Amino acid sequence: MNIVKEWRTMNFRKDEFRVLFHSYQCKDTGECFEDDAFAQLNYNQLVNQYRVKYGIPFPEQIISIRNKYNLSAVKMSEILGFGTNVYRQYEGGEVPNQSNAKLIKLADDPHEFKKLVDYCSTLDWKLVAKINRTIDNLLEGLKKYKFEKQLEHYFFGTFNPNIFTGFKTPDLRKFSEMVVYFTEKLEPWKTKLNKLLFYSDFTMFRQTGFSMSGIPYRAIQMGPVPNNFNSIFEYLANKDDLDILYTNFADGGIGEQFKPNPDKAFNNKLFSEAELHILESVTERFKNTSTYEIIEISHKEKGWIENNSEKKLIDYNYAFVLN
Repeated sequence: MNIVKEWRTMNFRKDEFRVLFHSYQCKDTGECFEDDAFAQLNYNQLVNQYRVKYGIPFPEQIISIRNKYNLSAVKMSEILGFGTNVYRQYEGGEVPNQSNAKLIKLADDPHEFKKLVDYCSTLDWKLVAKINRTIDNLLEGLKKYKFEKQLEHYFFGTFNPNIFTGFKTPDLRKFSEMVVYFTEKLEPWKTKLNKLLFYSDFTMFRQTGFSMSGIPYRAIQMGPVPNNFNSIFEYLANKDDLDILYTNFADGGIGEQFKPNPDKAFNNKLFSEAELHILESVTERFKNTSTYEIIEISHKEKGWIENNSEKKLIDYNYAFVLN
């Protein structure tokens, strides 16, 4: 079987979008077909664009809103006036209509969610009291929450999933653990670390239509790098997530090598099996590759070649043409 990739115009709810359609082609008959993985990848490319166009929350956002209030999917459906299993279906990937999407986004605000709870006349009074206590606690911690979101916005430039985040919400905590992982495994120099992170996120997108961390990457002279990587790494070092060893070179340059903090272990619970497999495969692929060599490898990537001159953010669709 040959893998065939071709740009197609596909429809979703009367809207047209361009998708890099993946399929297998039989060498004998010329017949093309999708397996489950390719079917999901093609579908994800299609609906991700629809979600961005109309501001429809992504499944991870829908799950996080419910978890914030410590409620079951059934109760969230009840409060929002959905059918019994509807919220769970949205968490599983079904795309909400625009009206329901607006309600879900409204529920993300504790002040507004409190109103929705008050409007719901079918809830047990004990549950209402519990929800209100949770909301009160959230409102007390809102200042810290806003600071964390402002920090992520400063680092990554966006709150919302889009093609430059790999259709994931930028997740500083998950990105931090990726840095910790490679630091534990390889103790890389900063420039090599940037490439390890790039290949992890873009490989994940190539396989699923979603990045791993939601981090935007920019093309600069030394290859692809996470947006605002210096500020992020300094922040992580100040938090003692890792140590940075500075070395003065004979040519006057200063090298930064990342060393693990013995008191900070990698948290694998934030990652799926597929994500952990990709981290392992990237480690194995580049464990014996020097910093100079991995720069040269990254300079052959189309995503870097076509964006380097203006130091642009790299569209995650370039993941489909990774070398």
